Amino acid sequence: MLLLSLLCSAVFGTLSAASVSYSMLAITRTLTGVALSGVSLIVLPLGMEWVDTRHRTFSGILTSTFWSIGNMLLAMVAYLVREWHWLLVAVTGPCLLSFVCLWWVPESARWLIANSKVKQAHRHLLRCARMNGRKDFTVSPEALRKMATDKNPGESYSYISLFRTPVLRKISLCSGSVWFGVAFSYYGMSMNLTGFGLNMYLSQFVFGIIEIPAKMMMYVLVNRVGRRQSQAWTLILTGLCIGANIIIPKSFTSLRSVIAIMGKGLSEAAFTVVFLYTSELYPTVLRQNGMGYTCFMARIGGALAPLMFLLDEVWRSLPEVMYCGVAVFCGSMAFLLPETLNKCLPEGIEDIEKTQ
Repeated sequence: MLLLSLLCSAVFGTLSAASVSYSMLAITRTLTGVALSGVSLIVLPLGMEWVDTRHRTFSGILTSTFWSIGNMLLAMVAYLVREWHWLLVAVTGPCLLSFVCLWWVPESARWLIANSKVKQAHRHLLRCARMNGRKDFTVSPEALRKMATDKNPGESYSYISLFRTPVLRKISLCSGSVWFGVAFSYYGMSMNLTGFGLNMYLSQFVFGIIEIPAKMMMYVLVNRVGRRQSQAWTLILTGLCIGANIIIPKSFTSLRSVIAIMGKGLSEAAFTVVFLYTSELYPTVLRQNGMGYTCFMARIGGALAPLMFLLDEVWRSLPEVMYCGVAVFCGSMAFLLPETLNKCLPEGIEDIEKTQ
């Protein structure tokens, strides 16, 4: 699926650069976005399922750091390449590099075991041990097959399974709300780049840079205060930063810019945590379903974010009030989620239900 997502991203991205009408551009960019959503859904859970509990946070933060680097490079490329056809070609190029990297990316052993593909899982585990210099590592296919048998491999799962049991239902409702709030506030700030008194290209570059220390800060916080507190407070503080700029007069350009940059850093920190946190909340058999559902909620938030600017006809500050209110409310929903710090990834639904 990762290969297919990357292939579709490259194809539709190239077609969008060759668009001859606005309708063609709109359709191909939409399809590009759909394909890229598949990449983001797969990459982080796949990386986390290959590391142990102690290195899970590092894996998640490191993966998301490349998102911030991409934001900074986007600003630089957009500044240098002003012709939109060539700009779309330039931003599609990294998809081709990803094809090469896929040669070194194995399928998740957890997923293979959960789906009774024991031989493939055994082969990947031995390969992983060999690459890590663990010559003493031994595991028999029979032991893996017993793990697969214990997890009811014949049972099928769907998005409805996310709401069938009490604990999973609570996790799904709360995490969906958090994802909506994170995306709503993140894209609301990102799309209002010129509203904070900075040049559009400079704003994009600065917003990309501020994400790096935000991620480093989150690496420390999520390991010390936990995922739940980190998720809740980064989103709540994002809303408060947006609300502060409603009160600060527009003549205080520098102060407004500092508050905006702080808010953008916090919103990115919230985005970083939510990917990591959600991947740990759902069991292996439903992890991709859970990520798909929560990302869908995020897309709804991202789609509604720019429409809020239409509300300035009712009241000039109403869009910011909406961003602030939604961020604070959705951040508060994170307090209802279970803590996952230093806990093993759940494999089946029963692992979720019996621990709560």
